[in-house]
Parts: sequence; structure tokens; C-alpha cells
Amino acid sequence: MDNNLIKGQLDKLIDIGIALSAEQDSERLLEMILLGAKQITHADGGTLYSIKGNAIIMEIVLSDSLGIKLGGNFGTPVNMPDIPLYLEEGSANLENVVSCSFHQNKTINIADAYHNQEFDFSGTKAFDRQNRYHSQSFLAVPMRNHEGDIIGILQLINAIAATDHKVIAFDEISQHITEALASQAAIVLTKQRLIADLEAMFESLVQLIATAIDNKSPHTGEHCRRVPELTMMIAEAAHKTQHGYLRDFVMTDADRHELKIAGWLHDCGKITTPDSVIDKATKLQTVVDRISLLEIRFEVLKRDLEIALLKQQIHALENGRKPDSAREQDYLAALARLDDDLAFIRQANTGGEFMAAEDQERIRAFGQTTWCLQGEPQPLLTDNEIYNLTIAKGTLNAEERRIINQHIDVTIAMLEKITFPKHLKNVPEYAGGHHEKMDGTGYPKGLQRAQMSIQARSMAIADIFEALTAKDRPYKPGKTLSESLAILKKMKEDNHIDPDLYDAFIGQKVYRRYAEKFLDDYQIDVD
Repeated sequence: MDNNLIKGQLDKLIDIGIALSAEQDSERLLEMILLGAKQITHADGGTLYSIKGNAIIMEIVLSDSLGIKLGGNFGTPVNMPDIPLYLEEGSANLENVVSCSFHQNKTINIADAYHNQEFDFSGTKAFDRQNRYHSQSFLAVPMRNHEGDIIGILQLINAIAATDHKVIAFDEISQHITEALASQAAIVLTKQRLIADLEAMFESLVQLIATAIDNKSPHTGEHCRRVPELTMMIAEAAHKTQHGYLRDFVMTDADRHELKIAGWLHDCGKITTPDSVIDKATKLQTVVDRISLLEIRFEVLKRDLEIALLKQQIHALENGRKPDSAREQDYLAALARLDDDLAFIRQANTGGEFMAAEDQERIRAFGQTTWCLQGEPQPLLTDNEIYNLTIAKGTLNAEERRIINQHIDVTIAMLEKITFPKHLKNVPEYAGGHHEKMDGTGYPKGLQRAQMSIQARSMAIADIFEALTAKDRPYKPGKTLSESLAILKKMKEDNHIDPDLYDAFIGQKVYRRYAEKFLDDYQIDVD
């Protein structure tokens, strides 16, 4: 054989191998494998098969003479039946060339299919008659991965002579070079599949952690799922913005994947937050809601009032006097005041967006009121109860708020201990910045706008908007769109959230798309 021809084939094999190693797109990789094999062997056509279960699947079909380009990125799917690895009775299918190549784990080289008695070429001959083609020489090469498993079959049809362009058999050199290419291609394919499998497993673990955090509390059941989705919506809106500050912001698919992972992990530190703090539905709640203890004290006060009234009435009757009706009116008025005070305390216990200073003072005044326990006067409200009932916003006191806020420090610490690959290196920064504010008054690092990525700023808005509209919080119902957007607008004006991202959020109606997917109808009160 011509040494120059062999050298040319080897040079092509090396070039193709280098190209295969650099290719990231799996569809394009399959095309390169088949095209490269055809080029090296001067084959007119070929098919690349994959093994899935008990079937051999045609992934790509090429034929120069017939102008066939099917599968891969060619745009036309391969609508041909799969080849069974086993016959109906369960025995190995050795009648088909590629199936036999799989079962016997060897290359099959056929010089002339029309003179071959070993395999069933009836389908091939029918194809030839229909397309006025003549399938003569065949070369089927198994593609083995690093564990020796066959992951595909590379089949070439009709080797073309360089001199007279006639169909010839695939020579020994072409067979060996094709086997080398198939082996290298299998390694590359396996590497890509292993990477894809590892990424899928990592993403599953990330979602598992997020789901565990959400399930830890019935009051944040979907938070770790909704925030990543809303973050992506806001980031996509920034990506589409073609003016102003955001005009140069662009996201690749890899960037999107990185941000999605960060979104799923943004609250992973909450795995260390005590349930008693996460689930604190009222200001007096510890293991139980201590409002029941206060209700008992009020019942004791009412009982004491009733006893005092009855004693006075009995004393009057014993002395031949009519009971004093004014005392009874005072008693009824005192009961009404106690009922009003208890109703006020119950309302204060529920928490809310804001508690007025005068309401806080009214709570503190109860510390001067007493009730009797075993003859000893006790304050109607203890210092700790007053401290909790005067919480200005929500249900958490300062110490509990610090515990909640600490989750972001834990999140950052956890994420910084993970050795992220290059394409996920920004996950800690994106996930760790969702409680920062543009003016530097956020936490944990007090970062300002210029110190934060657009992705982190997007997640900050997503976290706020999800919390405002969420229906599963223990201390409030889900706000309507109009209420939530008004609060978000005020936060923009106060330089707490990114103004350009806010404008994209509003201008592209991200809030509306989110609402249609996650909010109840009563909450959607604006277009």
C-alpha cells in the first residue's frame, strides 16, 4: 500500500483526535466521529449507532452518493427502525452485522454483501432497490469505553478507490485506523457522558439540599424552589436589556447554569438554623405559644373580680341591704377592659409589618398590672413577654433575628469549603449576596452596588419579592402584587435594590409571569 496514503490517513487520525478532544457539543461530536471515519477510509457512507437497553439506535446516517444527512445537527431526524440486540425467543441477534459486532465484540469486515451468506442483508438489498444504490463493502467497528463496555457501533459502507473511484473492500490498514478512531471516540464520548452524569448528580444533590431545607419548615415550603426561578427570570430580563447600564450584560448557557446552582444553594446555611426560630409564628412562641399562659392570667383576674363582687353582694344581703348596682356596673366595665386588653395582646402577638410606638408603650404598661398566684402578686406580663410582644416588625426578637441572619454567614462558609469547578466558581458570591443592599447597609459584608455582580443583585430582588408574595409565612399572609410592587419601588428609591434591575423587572413584566405561575388569583391585582 502507498506509504504516502498511509501517512495521510494517520495524519488525519491525529487531527481528528485533537478535534474530538476539544469538542464540547455531543451532537457535533457524533458527526465528527462519523465524518472523520469516512474521510480516513474514503467510505461513501456510514452510520453511527448507540446502544440503549436492548436496542441499537441509529444516531447519524450519511451517504455521499445519495446525498443523505440524517440525525445530529443536520436538521433531519433518523426515522428508521431500531435494531434489536435479541430475537423474539431471547437469543442474541447474530443475523445483523452491527448486532453481531456488538455480541461478538469484534470488528466485522465484509468485502461484498451480495456474496455473503453469514448475515441477513435483505433489508439492505431492499434499500438498494428503492434508492438505485449498491451496498457492497461493510466495516462495523465496536466502540468500547474505558471499562470495556460497547457504547456504540461505527459502520462504514463502500470504500472508494482513490484511483478509479470504484467500490472496493476496506483494507487492513483502514480497518486498524478506524478501530483506533473508534477507541478514541469512545473515550471522548464516555468522558462527556461522565461529565454530564456528574453534573446531573451534583444538581440533584443541590436540589436535594434545598428541598430538605424547605421541608424543614412548613412555613418556607417552596422558597428554595421559587427564588432560583425568579432569579433566572430577572437575570434573563437583564440579558435582554439593550440600553443603559445593563446593555453589556450577557449570559451564556454556562452562566445560566452557574446562577441556577447558586439560586438553589442561596439558603443552604438554614440547615443549621433552629426550627424554633424558623417556625416562630407568633411573638410569644417558644415550644408552644405562650399566649395561653396570658389567657389563664386574665381568667384569674376575671375570677377575682367576680369573687369580689359576689362577696360584696353576700355581705350586703347578710346585713339586710340591697346589693350596690354601681359595683356591678364597675364589675362589668372591668371585665370589658380585661377582654379589650387581652384582645389587644393577642393582636400584638401575631406580629406584622409595623407596630406603633404607642402600642408598644401600652404593652409595657401591663408590666405594672399584677395578678395573684398563691396569694403573691405577680406582674401580668413578665419582662421577657414584654420584650417579645413589643417586637416592631415580624415575630422575631433581636437575638432570634441574629440567629436567622447568621444563616447567610453559614451559607458562605459552607459554599467556600466546596471546591467548585471553574464554570461554577462564582456560586459563593452569587448565593452569598442576596441580603446585601446597594447602599452598603445590608449583611453580612455590607457590600455596595459596585462590589456586587449583577447576578447577586438579581437574586437579592428575587429573595425579597418571593418573601413579600409568599403565602406560607407564619407571621403574615401573602401580599398582593400591588402591595409588593409598592414596597419594592420604595426599596429602589431608598437605594436598597438595584434600580436598573428593578426597571427591567417592571418593564418586562417579570412580576406578572412569576405571579401567573406561583401566586393565587386574589394576589394578582395589577397587569
